[in-house]
Amino acid sequence: MLTKEELPDCPVATTVQLIGNKWKLLILRNLLDRPWRFNELLRSISGISQKVLTDNLRALEKDGIITRTVFPEVPPRVEYALSELGNSLRPILHAMRAWGVHYQQLVREEE
Repeated sequence: MLTKEELPDCPVATTVQLIGNKWKLLILRNLLDRPWRFNELLRSISGISQKVLTDNLRALEKDGIITRTVFPEVPPRVEYALSELGNSLRPILHAMRAWGVHYQQLVREEE
């Protein structure tokens, strides 16, 4: 979680700071459906490197938006899922998707 000192004054800036890069948004898009394993996420997000995925997963976990569950198996299985706080982002992500669909339709109509 961010500290009081790290919190921007603007609530929109706070949201953008937490989820505002394209990689975090694509990770969250996937986690809306179900928990995912690391390699599944890596394969499903075109253009993301292993390091960038790791860094973004760590940041989302640190900020309380996702959970990381390690299962006591051999080999170990790790799954990432939305936390309760992360689930509260559902309406925002659904609204972004709806707006994107609308925009894509407008562009296609102009062609």
